[in-house]
Amino acid sequence: MLSRIDLRDRDLTTRELLGIVPRADVDVAHALAIVQPILDDVRSRGAQALRAYGERFDGVTPEHLRVPADRIEAAVATQDDAVLDGLREAISRVRTFHEATVPPPVSVDVAPGATVSQRWIPVGRVGLYVPGGLAVYPSSVVMNVVAAQAAGVQSIAVATPPQKAFGGEPHPTILAACALLGVDEVYAVGGAQAIGMLAYGVDGLCDPVDVITGPGNVYVAAAKRAVNGVVGIDSEAGPTEIAIIADDSADPDFVAADLLSQAEHDPMAGSVLITDSEDLADAVEEALGRRTDATKHLARTKEALTGRQSAVILTANIEQSIQVADAYGAEHLEIHTRDAAAVAERITSAGAIFVGPYSPVPLGDYLAGSNHVLPTGGTARFASGLGTHSFLKAVSTIHYTADALAEVGDKVVALANAEDLPAHGEAIQARIQR
Repeated sequence: MLSRIDLRDRDLTTRELLGIVPRADVDVAHALAIVQPILDDVRSRGAQALRAYGERFDGVTPEHLRVPADRIEAAVATQDDAVLDGLREAISRVRTFHEATVPPPVSVDVAPGATVSQRWIPVGRVGLYVPGGLAVYPSSVVMNVVAAQAAGVQSIAVATPPQKAFGGEPHPTILAACALLGVDEVYAVGGAQAIGMLAYGVDGLCDPVDVITGPGNVYVAAAKRAVNGVVGIDSEAGPTEIAIIADDSADPDFVAADLLSQAEHDPMAGSVLITDSEDLADAVEEALGRRTDATKHLARTKEALTGRQSAVILTANIEQSIQVADAYGAEHLEIHTRDAAAVAERITSAGAIFVGPYSPVPLGDYLAGSNHVLPTGGTARFASGLGTHSFLKAVSTIHYTADALAEVGDKVVALANAEDLPAHGEAIQARIQR
């Protein structure tokens, strides 16, 4: 089912590995040309455009673009107790971790009378996008909202597609998650039009935000690229992906189950096994075949597993497995090896690392405490997942006394003159020559 890439007799550079590792074929630039007219239309026609696109793309025109607060609260009663218990536990664990990650203020005396400080200030308002296509993602509500709340954001708006099955309202599980989190500003608006609404605002409906976060399809990613600079964004999320480093000590059924768990997300999802054991690769393939035949979402799962973005990569040893994993830069990276914790410490590029056989990716998807909004498509080589930092601004404060300025004034003047900016130096001299 999975294609195989054999690297055992090859000594490859990072550049060569980047050209070999499997990737989904995502054309955000092409999607950008499609979404730009939608963004422009939302900006000019506002709510009228939002309703038209709801009918066109979601097959329904919501009665209320902004979901009434009583409908959000009422959604809680529609949910099974087990689902509500799961959401509450997820909120608790994610909040515990994220509150601990808020960076503290720093104040440093760089010299007598010379103090430089830094404090972190939350943005004023955020827009959180929750997808609603092939699956329902109340977990994305938790991840986005809790991180923003832990950062201290005071104004939070959630946008998620209207559902024809629910009369144009968002899915009730999404609304229930919002209710449990105390979010009462929810819009039944999806896709690129939601990104336009959040970025530009709509008169009489929605105020513009400062930052937009949350995953979505390629059109949502393209819309976020288009408005980046008007607002901040977290990332351009692509199809989900998992890579697993495994050796001959791994349980092949565990590995197969985890590869399958990502493949059921989307036909473009990537499932990659990196192993130095051909016997394990064979055993995983056999277990994966059994599990796939019995899975609920057979069609999209098979398409994902047989696509160019999924593969078994055979390596010569654990050293090469680590090299391949760092080049791939997986959104989710599992380690199923001897001394898995030590291997995990050597990884430099991954959105999140799941260590050992009892830390599977689905745990992180819901309530491990970490955030599941993570960099995809290899961007983990330079980007981080969603966190409190996504909603914070670092602001420096500089406070020098007259004596502290005089101590370095001549040096500032020398540097200003070296850059041919004499007025800079004169601003210093005006103070130290009085």
